[in-house]
Amino acid sequence: MKPMRESSPQICPVPIDQQPVNEYEALKSAWLYSWGQVDLLSYGKNLTRLALLISFIVSPIASASFSVEKQPVQCGFLIVLGICLLLSLFVLRLMLGWRYVGDRLGAETVTYEESGWYDGQVWRKPLEVQTRDQLILRYQVNPVLQRWQNTLKLLGATMAIDILIWTIFRFLH
Repeated sequence: MKPMRESSPQICPVPIDQQPVNEYEALKSAWLYSWGQVDLLSYGKNLTRLALLISFIVSPIASASFSVEKQPVQCGFLIVLGICLLLSLFVLRLMLGWRYVGDRLGAETVTYEESGWYDGQVWRKPLEVQTRDQLILRYQVNPVLQRWQNTLKLLGATMAIDILIWTIFRFLH
């Protein structure tokens, strides 16, 4: 009988669902988290649909704050601000999920629990596993993280411009 090499995946003590590569697979197949991997047009459509859904929540709040008949511009600026804010929180949550998996893929060790929170263990990844995980991180996870970060920057800029124009409009009227 030939002895198993220490780097053999068969002797990996980390439970299947806590292995970074399997966490990545689960994340990329999850409905909302997969949005970061679709083509740019589909990504934009998904965020636009979500923004429209959010507008149904934000619009009544904005119209209760400002009269649509008397202050339509202020009401519109508040709606845009609310949509961008809630959309940013949504994108931030998705980005943090991807970052968590990316951090686990990029680490040299894997922290895991065998049966509960009280028995945490650490497993050092063999070189082959580290190399595979680094490739997944570089070519699969990092582009998604970059897309989420760019989206947050765009939403932040939109909110800043919205607030600036709203402030200027307020002083002019």
